[in-house]
Amino acid sequence: MEAIKKKMQMLKLDKENALDRAEQAEAEQKQAEERSKQLEDELAAMQKKLKGTEDELDKYSEALKDAQEKLELAEKKAADVCMGCRVEDECCLAPLPGGSAALPCALGTQEKSLSLGVLPVTLCRCL
Repeated sequence: MEAIKKKMQMLKLDKENALDRAEQAEAEQKQAEERSKQLEDELAAMQKKLKGTEDELDKYSEALKDAQEKLELAEKKAADVCMGCRVEDECCLAPLPGGSAALPCALGTQEKSLSLGVLPVTLCRCL
């Protein structure tokens, strides 16, 4: 009878220990789920921020492309205007205001500037 009582007490003690471990495991599971939810929220916020940054990059890349196209157009127009220039013309070899060199041209003696939206381009003093 004594052996049965000891066995019952040991089983009861094992049961209580198992219940304690189960409660502890459930608490750890709940903490892990909360942490997982928090990390998912942080990930969603970072993905939203990344999307905004990518959109901003696209916008600035497009603006850069447009500015480069305008610059190329202005350079082409400047080259077309001075196609028939002679290098020996004095008025064309003098520096323009702002320190840039004048393009050679034999068309006149006045300075002109061409503005194409973003960048003003000073052509030749002779135009």
